[in-house]
Amino acid sequence: MKAIITGGGTGGHIYPALAIARALKEKGWDILYIGSKGGLEGRIVPDEGFSYQEVEVLPLPRKLNIVLFKAILLTCRGFFQARGLIKEYKPDIILGTGGFVAGPVVLAGSLGNIPTIIHEQNVYPGFTNRLLSYSVEQIALNFADAERYFSKKVKNKLVVTGNPIRRIITETDREKGLKAFKLNKNKKTIFVFGGSQGSASINQAMFEIYYKLRNNDWQIIHITGEKNYQDIINELNGRGLNPVENKNIRIMPYLKEIELAYAAADLIVYRAGATGLAEITACGIPAILVPYPYAAGNHQEYNARSLADHGAAIVIADDKLTGELLFRRISELINDKLKLLKMSRNSKKLAQLQATEKLIKAIEDLVG
Repeated sequence: MKAIITGGGTGGHIYPALAIARALKEKGWDILYIGSKGGLEGRIVPDEGFSYQEVEVLPLPRKLNIVLFKAILLTCRGFFQARGLIKEYKPDIILGTGGFVAGPVVLAGSLGNIPTIIHEQNVYPGFTNRLLSYSVEQIALNFADAERYFSKKVKNKLVVTGNPIRRIITETDREKGLKAFKLNKNKKTIFVFGGSQGSASINQAMFEIYYKLRNNDWQIIHITGEKNYQDIINELNGRGLNPVENKNIRIMPYLKEIELAYAAADLIVYRAGATGLAEITACGIPAILVPYPYAAGNHQEYNARSLADHGAAIVIADDKLTGELLFRRISELINDKLKLLKMSRNSKKLAQLQATEKLIKAIEDLVG
């Protein structure tokens, strides 16, 4: 059996696609991944050992201008490039995980009578997936709450699968995580990160936390993002808060083995990207979420509110975030064992630990 998988632009589209690709490969499937020319997926997918091809595409701006016409022209070119790749490869199914590259590829497959399925990671569906929902055979959802944002005409296509994550995320234990960072098992650990690129507003708020940490029995793992890391270290040193000498602080620009930080964490401060939330709920970790306000369609706000509505997180608006407010919210939660336990249980209830298996079944059912 052969599958074309497409999705790109951000890790939130790419990593679920790779999780599905690995699972299909283990079952003996042949995989071709189609990404956008110059996209992030072009730097990630080939390293995973999958065949990779590119088509031309540009994000569609929301305003009528010359960039819109250029994007439409390139997307049309990408459609014909995708159609050529599909005719040559002859896949049994095509899966799109979002991002503008998925549009022309999935549409070309659908018009070519190839079974097609899309996966939506966010509560509020992306523009591409909302358009494709009318032409595909199946729509897999990460959040059940996303159902309300699709047209009634496609309700019969919807299936809630969850978001695929790596098995190691849930298989790493607390002892291993604390040991990796040389942290104290008797202290509460807060894991702070803003996604793969970091978060300037969360990083800025953390200065207040570090200043007050001298009088609190917490320990912190903080992933700053590579572009912000050195500025933060310099600022802390300038304030006399040398992070190297402080045994309660672990600051780093990037962490490949993020499962170690999840395993060590009692509380998480995070944006509200879908992949991170899938990992957080799989581990059952209470969270303080600060949605990125400029995400497409404000989808991070919808993601965060979904967890908050289920009692698994509290939300702080980005424009309201200050070091003082973040300190108060952390203090309220970290010192309330019963509240943390309840939030942890609610978070775990939202986890879709069989997401990969459910998606594979949906794919196999379509192929027949």
